[in-house]
Amino acid sequence: MEKMNNLAVKAPWLKYYDEDKRFLQYPDCSVYRMLSDSVKKHPDNISYEYFGKKRTSKQFLEEVDTCARAFLAMGVKANDRVSICMPNTPEAVISFYALNKIGAVANMIHPLSAEAEIKYYLNVSKSEYVVAIDIAFNKINHISSETGLKKCILVSAADSMPFGMKLGYYFTKGRKIKLESSPLTITWKHFIDGARGGFDSDLKEFHGNNVAAILYSGGTTGYPKGIELTNLNFNSLALQSIVACGCLEEGDRVLCIMPVFHGFGLGICIHTVQCFGGNCILLPQFSAQTFDRLLKKYRPNIIAGVPTLYEALLKNQKLDGFDLSFLKCVISGGDSLSVSLKKKVDEFLHAHGANIQIREGYGLTECVTGSCLTPKDDYREGSIGIPYPDMFYKIVKPGTEEELDYGEEGEILISGPSVMKGYLDSPE
Repeated sequence: MEKMNNLAVKAPWLKYYDEDKRFLQYPDCSVYRMLSDSVKKHPDNISYEYFGKKRTSKQFLEEVDTCARAFLAMGVKANDRVSICMPNTPEAVISFYALNKIGAVANMIHPLSAEAEIKYYLNVSKSEYVVAIDIAFNKINHISSETGLKKCILVSAADSMPFGMKLGYYFTKGRKIKLESSPLTITWKHFIDGARGGFDSDLKEFHGNNVAAILYSGGTTGYPKGIELTNLNFNSLALQSIVACGCLEEGDRVLCIMPVFHGFGLGICIHTVQCFGGNCILLPQFSAQTFDRLLKKYRPNIIAGVPTLYEALLKNQKLDGFDLSFLKCVISGGDSLSVSLKKKVDEFLHAHGANIQIREGYGLTECVTGSCLTPKDDYREGSIGIPYPDMFYKIVKPGTEEELDYGEEGEILISGPSVMKGYLDSPE
């Protein structure tokens, strides 16, 4: 720790470390329990917004509880793996927390995956049930006989839209979606109606070491690997992110561009926001061409996205003269942020009234997502920032655990409470 003392001013939590204590205390509880405890603190805060339709934290928790009973009525039980093949809709988020309440594991699948990929994800996770967006269903139906799938809970992007917008959707995009007939399907409405047959009063309490979700690696060496992430992984990430960001407050509006099947989207844009009492602005589809409209309509306080998102921001001339002073935190992750792009984005933000800098996060799905972030008001060119509280980085000689001196290049070793339980069925 002597080597890190010079960072204590920029990362005040560092000075609290010793051999026996962590800076933060992590409750030994489920992701659902973290959510419900948060709801008790601010039940009337807006929890999420979807095309203008809003739900308070209390209403959101009621939706989660109803969904949990519906899963129980369908036959899902603790430790079962249920796939969620969805973009950012309320149903995807509700399902994630509902499965966690009953101790089941959410297996997150990109809805635009090819048939062979979906078959792989369903089989490797041994999923018997899937919550899927309608545009993905025909692919699921084609490979269902090669899986153990029993039921597909079918969701339309319009299901949670306000009535008028829902009609407009069905007469435009919705009418183009042609679903194959299959005994596999049950609509979201009929699934939720089945909650009357499920009872959750006898559910046991689930703990930090229980697996909450399976996310998938990029597959740079063969097939993508399933990454088992626990309740502790998600909960510690949320608590660490709140401290590391240093500017998050209840009621803050967060533009949820990053998808729920990605650790960045699920861990930061959803769970962290729910833990501090923020408002998730859910977007099932994002287009760089409409970025200006999103900013003007929702006036978010926090944006988290990939570098290409900010390249699109710079090119959008419809924001000329628009005041962005409502922005308090802009984070880039998922890919490296070049020095030149950072400089341009900072200049853009200042020119539009936002007295902040873009901050770069670094992480990997094996620790949910980010575990390192540039400070709020400081920047060192080429740096990826300072590790989160209770996350330790070591630069080592490749293929070893031998620590290198400053200035030498090597591999990063990470230790901390957000590091995964392991790779799914692949301990080696």
